[in-house]
Amino acid sequence: MKLTFEIARRYLLGKKSNNAINIITWISILGITIGTAALILILSVFNGFESLLSSLFDSFNPDMKIVLDEGKSFYIDDETVKQIKAIDGVTAVSKTIEETALFEYKDAQEVGSVKGVDSEYHNATDIYTTVKRGDYILKEGNINYAVIGAGMRTKLGVNFNDVITPISIHMPLRKKIGLISNPFKTLEVYPSGVFSVQSEADLQYIISNYEFVNKLLSYENKTSALEIRLQEDYDEDEIRSSIKALMGPGYVIKNSYQQNEAYLKIMNIEKWVSYLIASLTMVMIAFNMVGCLWMIVLDKRKDISILKSMGMTVRQIKEIFIAEGMLIGMVGVLIGTALALFMYFLQKQFGLVSIPDGFMVRSYPIELKLIDFAVVIATVLGISYIASILPARKAARIETQLRSD
Repeated sequence: MKLTFEIARRYLLGKKSNNAINIITWISILGITIGTAALILILSVFNGFESLLSSLFDSFNPDMKIVLDEGKSFYIDDETVKQIKAIDGVTAVSKTIEETALFEYKDAQEVGSVKGVDSEYHNATDIYTTVKRGDYILKEGNINYAVIGAGMRTKLGVNFNDVITPISIHMPLRKKIGLISNPFKTLEVYPSGVFSVQSEADLQYIISNYEFVNKLLSYENKTSALEIRLQEDYDEDEIRSSIKALMGPGYVIKNSYQQNEAYLKIMNIEKWVSYLIASLTMVMIAFNMVGCLWMIVLDKRKDISILKSMGMTVRQIKEIFIAEGMLIGMVGVLIGTALALFMYFLQKQFGLVSIPDGFMVRSYPIELKLIDFAVVIATVLGISYIASILPARKAARIETQLRSD
């Protein structure tokens, strides 16, 4: 194997009888270099967006969330909440209530989600950091306030300079009382701030205080979920087991990933579909490599004949040209990886590729992962190996062709 590799190295670096072969060889290496860098950067951009969106989700979602396995709401006593908060690793527990409602502001109407949160909500989540305009105020005296998702604010056309007009929240009545003309229960709330996490929450949510929403829904102090913040060095499985022991059966405990699992899975699928499509360019580059190796085989026909006469087997001849293709692939991978790292550094430091105004970041987020390097290297070298098979078989048959000459 060492001998075949050394011969392949000499064939790659040594002089060819035709200068065009050298040019085609370096074109193949250049193609692999660009393809490798592109694949690494494509994956790193998806990683960057995934990390960015996860951090935005984490600012709105808790570390852990307890909901019913079946049903929408449940009763929870204050003593159980205290016991959950007393678990090692738990720093805050918030009761929340949520339901679909009809929002009305002046002449605009939109369907969304109204969420009621208690006084611990800002400790259980990073909601403070998401408020981009106004203040996080949900109640002041007898007046009910709400923070609105940026997308919902746009759809309703809420004007913060108008301090008189409230947002009317309509909820279908659960029980019909006589011959009523209005099938909705309606309460009013005043906007106090706008939050933005650049997700569906912006387009969907209006958040107010727990008592207001409980009254609107006529839930009689029921809860939709318990939202929990954990310490950074927490043992999630141990805390989950402790909560299950307190809550009993019938509840689902979701971590931060599980709360957005469907969205993150879709994004992961998009990432690898994009990677597969981009990998097709490497297949096109492989055709150039096949031509390059084929010309090297034709150029080295006499050498191959001599090697066979000296006792080299057909298998060893094949190994020489497969090693030749792998060397071309490895050189391209090394240079391409270096190029990708250089582009990564430039994007991180200077934000070369910017994002249009209106997004939370000015340039494309980017993040490298070791697993992506492994996948790209395996892909490129795998394609290089496959591209080397036909020229290697051609080389193995050259002795017969020479004898017939």
